[in-house]
Amino acid sequence: MPVLQSARLDFELLQESDAAFFFELVGEPGWIAGIGDKGFRDLDDARREIREKYIAKQAEQGFSLYRISLRADGSPIGLCGLVSRPSLPHVDLGYALLSRYTGQGYAQEAALAVRDFARDVLQLPALMGIVNPENRASQKVLEKTGMRCISRAEVDGKPTWTYLLEFSTPA
Repeated sequence: MPVLQSARLDFELLQESDAAFFFELVGEPGWIAGIGDKGFRDLDDARREIREKYIAKQAEQGFSLYRISLRADGSPIGLCGLVSRPSLPHVDLGYALLSRYTGQGYAQEAALAVRDFARDVLQLPALMGIVNPENRASQKVLEKTGMRCISRAEVDGKPTWTYLLEFSTPA
């Protein structure tokens, strides 16, 4: 059962059975350039990462990055969700798509759904986003969620632009 849905996408917890999809995603040039080389060599590495990072974070924090799939046919196309990073004061909205699904509005649709989930369900006070200064497409996605660039610095040792969206609290 999906954690959440949007018009074209289902968001589900990443499972060890998603190892082949995950292995393909983290091996994409876009992932390696924007997020980094995870050093995975086989499906066992992918399963271990899913178990120790994604499944564990969901159990511990109540959120994680989710596998996003097309509602029309169930094809997994990427990840989108929330990440708690020690280097950031608020939860990070993260996403990555298989390259064959970029440029079709899926990242924006997924980011907006996760933004609303963070605000309405998790009732987080704010969301952040981090992006490589050269990744204009990702910057546009963050901006369309309502985030604005607040700093240009290094995060986790990489040049990074940091974005912020503070949710208004009811009076």
